[in-house]
Amino acid sequence: MWKAIQAAYEAGGDIMKIYNTDFEVDYKADESPLTEADQASHNILVRALRELEPDTPILSEEGNHQSYEERSQWNKFWLIDPLDGTKEFVKKNGEFTVNIAKIKDGHPATGIIYAPVLDTMYYGDKKQGAFKMTQFSKKAGQLASLEEFRREAQAIPISQSSAQVKVVASRSHMSEETKTFIQEIKDQGHDVETLSAGSSLKLCLVAEGSAHYYPRYAPTMEWDTGAGQAIVEAAGGKVEVADSSEPLVYNKENLRNPWFLARL
Repeated sequence: MWKAIQAAYEAGGDIMKIYNTDFEVDYKADESPLTEADQASHNILVRALRELEPDTPILSEEGNHQSYEERSQWNKFWLIDPLDGTKEFVKKNGEFTVNIAKIKDGHPATGIIYAPVLDTMYYGDKKQGAFKMTQFSKKAGQLASLEEFRREAQAIPISQSSAQVKVVASRSHMSEETKTFIQEIKDQGHDVETLSAGSSLKLCLVAEGSAHYYPRYAPTMEWDTGAGQAIVEAAGGKVEVADSSEPLVYNKENLRNPWFLARL
C-alpha cells in the first residue's frame, strides 16, 4: 500500500504544477468543471495501481465507467477520484484532494487521501487504524514503507476537549435538512459550531476528531466518499445512510450515494 500512498503524492505534485498556472477549465455534461489536472492525476494513479496490482480493476471518476454487468463480478477493486474538489481547485482555495480507496466485497477497506496544498496525507485501514501526516513532502523521501509511515505519522482521532458540538456543513449553501439536523442538536441543549471544508476533507475532519458530525444531505458519487469512509471507519467512526444504521456500500448499479451521516 506504500506504493499507492506514493502515487497519491506524485499525483498531487503534478496537480500543483497545473494549479500554479493559468489553466483552462472545461465542463462535463453535468456542468461540473474539468481541468487538465484531473486527467494528469488519473493517468499517474492508474499507472501506479496497475503496476502494484495488475489484476485488480480500477474505477475512476475520470476513466471509462464499466457496465454494472462487468462490475458485479468484482469482489475487490480500486476506487479513485484523481482530483476531488475540482470546484475548489478552480477557485484556488486549496481545499481539494487525491482520493484512493480499496473496496472489498462492497465496503471500503483502505483509504488514502492527500491534500496537496495542505501537504497532508491521510491513511486508514480497518486492521491497522487511521493516521495523519502533515508536511508530508518533507518526510516522504525518508520513508521506505507503510510501516515507517505509520510510525512517523500521528494516529487519529486526536483527543480534543470542547464544549461545542462541531458539525461540518456549508456556511453559504446549507440545505434545509442540514439546518434541521443542527437545530435538533441545539434543541438537546448543545452549543453548535459549524465548520466548512471542501472535498473529502470534510470526512477527514471527522476522522481526525476535529468535527463530531458531517451530515451530507446532497448528492455524492462513490468515488467522492470511498477513501474518506475507509479513514473514518479506521478511526473508529461511522458513515451511515441517513436515518439508518446501514453503512454506505459500494459498486452499486447506480454509483450515486444516498444521503449519509458521518460521525465519530
